[in-house]
Amino acid sequence: MDWMKMPPLAALKAFSAFAEARNVVQAGASLNVSHAAISQQLRALEKHLNVALLDRSGKSMTLTPEGEVLARALHLGFGAIGAAVSDLMHATEDRPVHISLTASFAASWLMPRLPAFQAQHPDVHLALDPSPNLVSLGPGGVDVAIRYGAGHWPGVDSELLLQSPIVIVAAPALLGGKTKMTPDELSQLPWLEEFGTTEATTWLAEHGVEHGPRAGRIALPGNLLLEGVRAGQGVTVTARHFVEADIKAGRIIELFCEPGMRGYYTVIGAAPMRPAVKTFVGWLRRQVGQM
Repeated sequence: MDWMKMPPLAALKAFSAFAEARNVVQAGASLNVSHAAISQQLRALEKHLNVALLDRSGKSMTLTPEGEVLARALHLGFGAIGAAVSDLMHATEDRPVHISLTASFAASWLMPRLPAFQAQHPDVHLALDPSPNLVSLGPGGVDVAIRYGAGHWPGVDSELLLQSPIVIVAAPALLGGKTKMTPDELSQLPWLEEFGTTEATTWLAEHGVEHGPRAGRIALPGNLLLEGVRAGQGVTVTARHFVEADIKAGRIIELFCEPGMRGYYTVIGAAPMRPAVKTFVGWLRRQVGQM
């Protein structure tokens, strides 16, 4: 197709609208423009094609035989485009909101709140993907990621959702009654980590312990990690927000707290958010505001 020879789309739309309504006023209303604008586009189209598309000899304009040919072609063409656009929009609207997040955040924070979301928005379907792995955000893939860190990741928009420092915790039974231990002493105990992370080794290395946990390290899903900590199965690194109630109740001991403005962020890609995604992200913000 020689695109350079094609008339302007605005002129073709104006002509198709007129051919359907057979009235410039109604054609203008369907395109939300004045009837004078429709008339101007019709004349521009005839000039571009150098063909008389309209018979203006009577009281009202009618299509010439050439105009009828073009009207039928545009009706088919715009009809096919409209049907395809409608199908795509409905397919996008019906697709669940795909959320990538850690299993610990899903189990400790999001899942207890989801019944309220479903009650308020029964038409919005969610797909939770609990994984510590970084994911790419783009159309047709993951819509929202919820990640822990300091924010400011390149190429995405991030917004602080829940501020919470990192803490090192363990059950009193594992600590033998102690409430304070050095990083080296902690390295002699077993550690629990969420699948796909190296938080134990990383934290110990940052505190001068070059070797990892000497009593072993167990990797397990985030929803089981805190249960293991409460049962005295190991030391762990976690966001303080998830264990505040346990610390206050004495079920676990806070041994170290890392200061800083770290927390859980909602991470969105560069593409415009679908209405369902906007609904979910807005609901997340309101949930935090109510805490």
